[in-house]
Amino acid sequence: MAKTLKELAREAKGRMKSGFWSECKEDLDRNLASAREQGINETRVERFFADRIAATLGGEKEDEFYLRVKQLLLTEGEVSDAIGRLTDRAYYDTLSYEEKQRYNLSLSERYLRALERFRRESEFASLKTIEK
Repeated sequence: MAKTLKELAREAKGRMKSGFWSECKEDLDRNLASAREQGINETRVERFFADRIAATLGGEKEDEFYLRVKQLLLTEGEVSDAIGRLTDRAYYDTLSYEEKQRYNLSLSERYLRALERFRRESEFASLKTIEK
C-alpha cells in the first residue's frame, strides 16, 4: 500500500528529530577516512552508502533469493552450476519447455544481480555499514 504524503513527511521529520542524518553523515565520514587509509576509491564508497541508505529508507530487506546466493558464494564460491543449484525443482518440473526457458533466463538475471551486489558488499566489507 502506498504511503500518503503526510505519512512520508511524518517519517522524514522523525528521522530528522532522531538524528538519523547526522549519524549517517558521521558514519560516512568515518568510512571515507577508513577508505582513504585502505586505498579504496572514495566515490565508490559514497555510492555504496547512498544505495544502502536508500534501501533502508525504502524499507527493503534482504530477500530470500539473495540470501541463498550469498550463502552459496560464501560456502563454495562461484560455481559453474549455480543456476542449477538455485532452481526450484518442484516448480521447474511443472513448466512447459518455453516456460522453463523463461524461468532459466529470469533466474540467471536474478543471479547476476545478486552476484554483483555480493561483490559490491564484499569490496566494502572492511568498512562499517550503515544499518538503520
